[in-house]
Amino acid sequence: MSEMQTREVWKAVLGELQLQVPKPMFETWLKRTTGVRYDEEVFVVGAPTPFAVEWLERRMYHAIQTIVQKVTRMPLEVRFQVLGGAGVNDDEEEGWQDQPTEALGSRPGEYATGSNLNRRYTFDSFVIGSSNQFAYNAARAVADAPGEAYNPLFLYSGVGLGKTHLLQAIGHVCASRGKSTRYVTSEQFTNEFITSIGTRTTEDFRHRYRSLEVLLVDDVQFLSGKEQTHESFFHTFNDLHTSGNQVVISSDRPPHGLTRLEDRLRSRFQWGLTADIQVPDLETRMAILASKSEHLGVQVADTVLELIAKRVRRSVRDLEGSLNRMIAESQLMNVPITVQSAARILDDSAPDDTRQSIDPREILEAVAGHYGLEAESLIARGRTKKVSRARQVAMYMLIYELNMTPTQVGRFLGGRDHSTIIHGAGKINGEINEDMQLRQEVMDIKEDMFA
Repeated sequence: MSEMQTREVWKAVLGELQLQVPKPMFETWLKRTTGVRYDEEVFVVGAPTPFAVEWLERRMYHAIQTIVQKVTRMPLEVRFQVLGGAGVNDDEEEGWQDQPTEALGSRPGEYATGSNLNRRYTFDSFVIGSSNQFAYNAARAVADAPGEAYNPLFLYSGVGLGKTHLLQAIGHVCASRGKSTRYVTSEQFTNEFITSIGTRTTEDFRHRYRSLEVLLVDDVQFLSGKEQTHESFFHTFNDLHTSGNQVVISSDRPPHGLTRLEDRLRSRFQWGLTADIQVPDLETRMAILASKSEHLGVQVADTVLELIAKRVRRSVRDLEGSLNRMIAESQLMNVPITVQSAARILDDSAPDDTRQSIDPREILEAVAGHYGLEAESLIARGRTKKVSRARQVAMYMLIYELNMTPTQVGRFLGGRDHSTIIHGAGKINGEINEDMQLRQEVMDIKEDMFA
């Protein structure tokens, strides 16, 4: 087909993709692609960098192939290739670098910063990826309808993954709409309670908290071992919940893992919705870094962002800290940020997480063990429903936890074709936010592996 026909087909494909994927994902990974050529067997898509090609192949192959076949009405295979700058559509190239990373459903002017809310922690500045989409959607729903959507909302994750950001984003929205709102850490709650006892103002303390319409409590796990504070919080929670006022809680573990809190409080945490924030995948880490550098008004090459994202894997806070160090050195020394200088700073300031990465065999054994199977059965050609499900979960985790390519996963799983891997991992990725049982299975496997 002619180049013009190919471009028109691809524009139609992009039009459908734009309706199916979050705006930040489309802007970051799909907007700069172009249709290169196609015949009766293959449709070739051009992307600007090797990293973009790898991401599209891992994350979007099945969705793109489905839409290409729908638009062309031909059973085509999709292939990706690197085009560099030449592959960008002329009518889309201008202003590409200025596109902001936006959150789904954000609305300008809806934030009101109180004395205990950080101005930076809004929904607009929260970068969405597959690791936090579920928690983001839940937080957004609560902000839009406090006391009605999910009450309580319980968010949990490891350190530095965005719990505080989402709690305060909810606070900004609620405060801007006239709701009496308070964000507090469990330590602050404890200190205020102790002070109220010492100054004989416990009645004021109770009124201050129990008259709120929205209470946001961060790091609730630190209430453990403080019996009087624990009792006070229990009654505060009860009063607010009974009155239909919103409570949002964060912790470093799910409610059932808070074994040092009383059963009656842990059970109440599960009355509403529990949502986890997982470790961000590679492309989300890239998007976070791009958003941060844009906010700071500093241009950083994609190759540098990719290096940071591959080396710093476990915490958004560490990601931003690494970038801040590089920008500071660049400005102080009046030198550009290069891959070489970035690698040196990373070597000096933080361990390379990729060197500590878990072995693929451990993932295989963890998945097989969870489903009551032998690891070898996932490599063999068995196709029972149970084995197929476990094998697809293994494909998903090998790609999204270890950042292995589909080809590498195929070799590891007994020489399977990379398109089989893309389909299997993509199926799990597509279902994990809709199928709560599947989501829980994957979470349980991760908890066992990273405990």
